[in-house]
Amino acid sequence: DVQLQASGGGLAQPGGSLKLTCSASGFTIDSYSMYYIRQPPGKEPEWVATVNSGGVDTYAASVKGRFTIFRDTDKNTVFLQMNSLQPEDTALYQCATSLYGTRGQGTQVTVSS
Repeated sequence: DVQLQASGGGLAQPGGSLKLTCSASGFTIDSYSMYYIRQPPGKEPEWVATVNSGGVDTYAASVKGRFTIFRDTDKNTVFLQMNSLQPEDTALYQCATSLYGTRGQGTQVTVSS
């Protein structure tokens, strides 16, 4: 089975940092694109970042320079390092893969003082 197990997230103060982890099983992450999407409360889901099968990362304009997506192929895991968090980053974050469009369960990130 293709599965994505998410962890991390929680509460952070504005300007703080959090790291999300997405552990994959049933496939190898370096054969597919891996990405994060988020859904702020009351809004539509939005794409955040992608690391493709070649290891190239791309970002939404709203997070570029603050977030970093990277992978550990030995651990078959993808990470999203989030720095300089802002209240507008508050959302339910999901990791996903281009394989069947599989998504992991969401993890909540709340940025508040």
